[in-house]
Amino acid sequence: MEHEKIERINELARKKKTIGLTPAELEEQAVLRRQYLDEFRANMEETLKRVRVEQEDGTYKPLIKRDKLN
Repeated sequence: MEHEKIERINELARKKKTIGLTPAELEEQAVLRRQYLDEFRANMEETLKRVRVEQEDGTYKPLIKRDKLN
């Protein structure tokens, strides 16, 4: 995510704590947060795809993605 978007998220968070946000700003904040979380999750998933776990016999196996628990 671009640095400017992260700065805008932080700016809106500070403004929300002090004087509040307009409905348009609340919507903008929600959109920016969703973009940030989507990118974070995608990056984390890519990182975890490269992780290998050493087994007792010395071999390495990739992590297996589990289904979500309820």
